[in-house]
Amino acid sequence: MSRIGKLPITLPDTVDVNYTESEVTVKGKFGSLQTKIPDVIAITQDDKSLKVSLKSDSRSDRSLHGLYRTLINNMVIGVSEQFQLTLILKGVGYRAAVQGKQIVLNLGYSHPVTIDIPEQISVEVAQNTTINLKSCDKELLGLFASNIRAWRRPEPYKGKGILYQGEQIIRKAGKSAK
Repeated sequence: MSRIGKLPITLPDTVDVNYTESEVTVKGKFGSLQTKIPDVIAITQDDKSLKVSLKSDSRSDRSLHGLYRTLINNMVIGVSEQFQLTLILKGVGYRAAVQGKQIVLNLGYSHPVTIDIPEQISVEVAQNTTINLKSCDKELLGLFASNIRAWRRPEPYKGKGILYQGEQIIRKAGKSAK
């Protein structure tokens, strides 16, 4: 049995979970999320917890046990607390600004980069070089942050680029003179 899969999911008072054989819907104060689940996963609800179990015990089914428990747990945490990521722009002239439903990045290119912001994500720019992202969907938040970061990955020689908060860039030595 999966070590992650057998752990119960605790439900806060503000979260409502509805499930059928093939779909789970989680509603909370920050929104509503839903996901499809395979037929081999069974969900049972106690007073303030959910338990994810398997209907069969084949190897391929056991590999899904911990995955779907974690996905449902992330949905519960997202609609009750929200997930947050912070990106830091490091480099001379690197700036970010929110204009309507787009984020505009000046990253040293000859043109500003504009990226459309998804509906479920809220973006806040502090001090022109810090981007705060908030969402109840952890997967969408990580995907959007990696799309922003893909425009200017951190490089090891000067340490410039778009970094996650707390990320350490291992620096390399440049060319050595003879």
